[in-house]
Amino acid sequence: MERLPHPVTGAMMTSPATPGEGWPGDLATPATPQATSASDVRRWAADASLAELTARLTVCRACPRLVSWREECARVKKAAYADQPYWGRPVAGFGDTRPWLLAFGLAPAANGGNRTGRNFTGDPSATWLFEALHRAGLAALPTSENAGDGQHLTGVRLLNPVRCAPPKNKPTPTELSTCSPWVARELQLVLPTARVVLCLGAIGWSAALTALESAGIDIPRPRPKFGHGTEATVGGLHLIGCYHPSPHNTYTGRLTHDMFDEIITRATKLAQEKEGNG
Repeated sequence: MERLPHPVTGAMMTSPATPGEGWPGDLATPATPQATSASDVRRWAADASLAELTARLTVCRACPRLVSWREECARVKKAAYADQPYWGRPVAGFGDTRPWLLAFGLAPAANGGNRTGRNFTGDPSATWLFEALHRAGLAALPTSENAGDGQHLTGVRLLNPVRCAPPKNKPTPTELSTCSPWVARELQLVLPTARVVLCLGAIGWSAALTALESAGIDIPRPRPKFGHGTEATVGGLHLIGCYHPSPHNTYTGRLTHDMFDEIITRATKLAQEKEGNG
């Protein structure tokens, strides 16, 4: 298997990454139990600590189509990253273990999180998100390029209900269902401190509602509808919608830095109000 130098550490890595070889932030080892079916996912997610959950989900192989795609991307590579190893495995949540703010997208990008091993990292959307979080004092760095770069978040955790990069960014309903115990367990572990959920795009909004429901939170019917700046209360949490910081929205001016900053400011205010009331 080809080995290439990691862009931060310089250590030689396989592509996809092998558990235990030293990829920054990798908690899995060759002994970490590997899920190969939906029942395995339910088994290994149940009652896991956050560290155990992180390790176990990053070696999951329960969805054959997603395994094939993420690993193909890791082997073939985008030309711009041909000299780098790709993570090529499921991507764990990233950020504070006691967050007040949860930020939801749908899934890692093929050449973003699937390449770097950290969600919302290594693509233009990540640039916008981390710049905004940094301006608000919630991120240590204004960039998020690679795992191991020293980035950390304060009070914020980034989540994807689907942990593998899907072809055409579209997981199937079965894949969403199979993956759901991973995010449900993660939510159970971090919800005690969470007060606000930031939903990136209509897909992130829908994914957040589905994930919260899988974690045992009652979702109103009909479901609240997405809009930029739209707010809803679900299970004592404040949901707030924001256009996704994708190039389609940022290059066209549909989402500006000021608009993004306003959303983060509003999320902070909502959290402070909730803390003050309870």
